[in-house]
This record gives sequence, structure tokens and C-alpha cells, in this order.
Amino acid sequence: MEPIGLYLHIPFCDGKCYYCNFFSKHTDDAAIDEYVSALKRSVASWSNRINRQIGTVYFGGGTPSLLGDQRLIDLLDTVKGCFDVDKNAEITVEVNPSSAFSLDFSAMRAAGFNRLSIGLQSANDNELQLLGRRHTVHDAQNTVAAAQNAGFDNISLDVMLAVPEQTMDSLHHTLDFCADCQVQHISAYILKIELETRFYQQRKKLPLFDDDAQAAIYEEGVSYLNKLGYHQYEISNFSLKGRESRHNLMYWHDQEYLGLGPSAHSFLDGKRFYYDNSFDAFYTDKLSYEGDGGNEEEYIMLALRLTEGLIFDRFKQRFGHPLSDRFMRSAGMLTEKGFATLTSSSLSLTVKGFLVSNAVIGYLLENT
Repeated sequence: MEPIGLYLHIPFCDGKCYYCNFFSKHTDDAAIDEYVSALKRSVASWSNRINRQIGTVYFGGGTPSLLGDQRLIDLLDTVKGCFDVDKNAEITVEVNPSSAFSLDFSAMRAAGFNRLSIGLQSANDNELQLLGRRHTVHDAQNTVAAAQNAGFDNISLDVMLAVPEQTMDSLHHTLDFCADCQVQHISAYILKIELETRFYQQRKKLPLFDDDAQAAIYEEGVSYLNKLGYHQYEISNFSLKGRESRHNLMYWHDQEYLGLGPSAHSFLDGKRFYYDNSFDAFYTDKLSYEGDGGNEEEYIMLALRLTEGLIFDRFKQRFGHPLSDRFMRSAGMLTEKGFATLTSSSLSLTVKGFLVSNAVIGYLLENT
């Protein structure tokens, strides 16, 4: 069987950013220790339930770096002791941009962590303040440098597009900063106003961009990153050649993974399930089931997030039949309108198509 991905959710933050609706709590050392112990028990329990090799490990949050390097290393050691982890596994941890002096990156690298994801969001301090971030550009620069000095050569920076007060010049400044840091990967997400966030409460007062302005910023971001040498391989993800996120590619290739922690989702043995946004649900191992996964519609939807698109031979190999004539006619119509590119071997969305991907993919799924 193919290796699976393992996701460990670390649901703690030192404050809530104004745009964030992820499950996380402000906490203390005692609660963190309790959670780490529970997570280690969960890892051990699941290793007895499934016999699968681990191809990637991802520590996400929240803010995993709040655990400190020793707890993170302890968790990774537990994973390695309980599961058969591929010797070439990609092992990622999300870290705070202010981690330069709070984490021992050398110890983490020696323990097996080999990829970092850092939530920069912007290289402009005024934009960081508007987003409710608690770090400066200088903090992020120091953290990247400290990680590189410790031997990390696979680092990703997250940036946000269409944030209040952003201009094309400030966008260029942020992307230039990322390139100047010599990171291998950049994730660039358009700001979304989510329920139960400070931005949602302030939405009528915020100087938000309309759809056309968001589209222009996104298109400029894609173009500028390409000029800097970062190729787009997914709607919001860009990398140097060969430095795509292997863990996230598992999701988009509709491969299986196990997620542990409150709000963590899994796809195993054809079933999708998750833990609720509750410590109690996780501590008592109470799972909620979404139903079957991996069907044709799901596969198409996920594949079309990638710039390589839907590869027809892969679809036929997985499902035992080619795509329908009706689907191919619909794909041709989208190509004529500039939303997609159709070849004899694949269907992929254009930048214009990515901007309205939900509608485009919905249209195709109605005609599968």
C-alpha cells in the first residue's frame, strides 16, 4: 500500500490574528504538557490500528513552535518509534516568525525535521499590524537566517494577498523579501473574511478590495513570483523546481492521510472522518464520520487545484474508465472562454480559471 501523510494539530496560539478562524486556544505550560501527552497516546493508539508507512509528517496549527523544540522533538521521536516513517520522509513544522531566539533549530534539524513553514503574511509592518500579527519583518528575517544556519534548506513563507492597505508596490516588496531570503517555497493566499473573526466583526469598516481588485492582485502575484523563479504548482502555492510541498500534494492527489488533534481530518481506507473542535472529543477519541471519500468527483475537484491539472491516464487507471464525452465537451467550452487549457492528455485551469475555480469546477462536476 502507498505511504500516508500524518498531520498533527497543535491547537495553541499566543493570540488570535484578526483574520483567523482556525481552532486554537491561548494556554499555559500545564495545558500544553497535558495535550502533548494525549497526542503521544493517540499516535501510539493509531499505530496499533493501522499498518501503514508514513511518507510525510506535518505539524500544523495554531502555532506548533509554542511547544518549544524539546516537546516537538519528543513528539517526532514518538511518531518514529510507533510508525514506520520513510527514511526520506518530508517532516514539516509551522513556526512563528519570532522563533529565532526561542527554538533550537540545530537540535530540531538533528532530530529529523527537514522543512519549515513560516507565517510571514507580509513584509510591510503596517500591513502586519492591520492583520493583527505580533511579529515584525525583522523578526521573520532573523528566523529564516537562524534556520538556514542550522541546516534547513527547505523553507516556506506564507504571504497574504489583498490585505487592507496593500498596493502593488507593497506586494512586490513582500515577494522580493521572500526571494531575498532565498526560501524554496511561497504560499500566497487571498484574504477571506471568515465568520467568528475580528475582521468579520469589522467588515463594514474595513477597506476591503472588491472582486476585480482582488483578481488583479492575484494575477500580479502569480506573474511576479514566476519572474522571481517560483513556479505555480497549485492555486495558492509556488516553489522552486522540486521543492513542492509533498505533504500537501498528498491532499491534492487524493491520497490517504491521518490527522490527529482537535479539528484534524483524516482520509483512510476510503473513509473520511475527523475530530470535532473540542479537546474532550480528542481526549476521548470521539470521531465524527463524513462518509466515503476518493470518488470521481472528489478526485477531479482536487486535481484541478494543481497547475498540472487532471491527467486523463491517471483518472482512467484509478477508476477503470475514461472521462465521459459530456465532460470533455464541457472542458472544451471552458477552454474557449479562457478558463482552462485542454490537451490530449490533461485538463488544467488557467490563472483566470483559478480565480473562479469553485464555479468552474462545479460546472465540470455537473457534466461528468
